Amino acid sequence: MKSITIKGSQRESVGKSATKALRNAGKVPCVIYGGDETIHFSAEEKAFKNLVYTPNVYTAKIELNGNTYDAILQDIQFHPINDEILHVDFYQLNADKEISMNVPVKVVGKSKGVAMGGALRQNLRKLKVKAIPANLPDFVEADITDLQIGNKLYVSKLRNDEYQIMHNDNTVVAQVKMSRNAAKAAAES
Repeated sequence: MKSITIKGSQRESVGKSATKALRNAGKVPCVIYGGDETIHFSAEEKAFKNLVYTPNVYTAKIELNGNTYDAILQDIQFHPINDEILHVDFYQLNADKEISMNVPVKVVGKSKGVAMGGALRQNLRKLKVKAIPANLPDFVEADITDLQIGNKLYVSKLRNDEYQIMHNDNTVVAQVKMSRNAAKAAAES
């Protein structure tokens, strides 16, 4: 999985006034959970641009005072009016401990049903997967080549040995429905 580096500085005080002063200086208060201890730090707001405002999923390498922590974005809070980032929570990764996260679905192939006039509907844009950090995929590939009009692609067809998909086997990822034009053409003939 791809990674983004965030450089920050550790916070000494974690009160309301200290947090407000950080935000006024253009920094975002952050915290890392899941390790031996909880680490409070701050980073520039623009450092989160490539991590937050993208459909892709990344791990984060957080550099604090010479130490590097591997983590994933756990939670983020935005200001309700101006959408500024107010607070970011990270979860520290352990190489031998499985973690769950939502990974985008990448549709590949040319469906036979779409070529005959059907309409492709992608029901799920992201899937929740569970794996050790080394096996986390950048995306889950969904091959739609064999889908005819009326066919569905289920989660059971996307299984992989490196990670576990945390959805039921009968969950529909994509389907080809009859489009209005194809239905109209079928009715006229």
